[in-house]
Amino acid sequence: MTQAAVPTAVSTAPAEPDTPGVICNLVARHGAEWVDESSLDAWVAGAGDRVLLLAGDPVRFPEGLDVAVVLPEVRRALGGRFSIGVARRSAEAAVARHFGSNRWPSLVFVRDGSYVHTLPGMHDWDDFVTRVHEALALPPSRIPGIGIAVVSADAGSACAS
Repeated sequence: MTQAAVPTAVSTAPAEPDTPGVICNLVARHGAEWVDESSLDAWVAGAGDRVLLLAGDPVRFPEGLDVAVVLPEVRRALGGRFSIGVARRSAEAAVARHFGSNRWPSLVFVRDGSYVHTLPGMHDWDDFVTRVHEALALPPSRIPGIGIAVVSADAGSACAS
């Protein structure tokens, strides 16, 4: 039995004019793919482990540029285990909302079309490699902030009478 190919709708448009060089470098030199609202679903549906960078405004969140520089090295340290996507600046807010992310920068982990985890912030090298390695080992989960928590009707009240 063969699997049907998942169509890719990766955004092939050039970088936006205000995109920092280190972010463009992820695409040009490290094989990352641009992701925006129109290509997000197809990118997430891709096979294997995938990590999406939400770098944020480089003036307000300069550590996003640090993550962009370190991410290919983390991938190399972990045996090339994941593909990299980069949210376009114009799409970052919408993509972040989609994944329930509210910190900049963040790495969103997906696998075979399912959300896995979000890792916010920049970290020291050893900690970063460890956290990415741990995230890659997690099972798929529910996107934070999506859905309604279910509570049993007979769970009782936390309020005292």
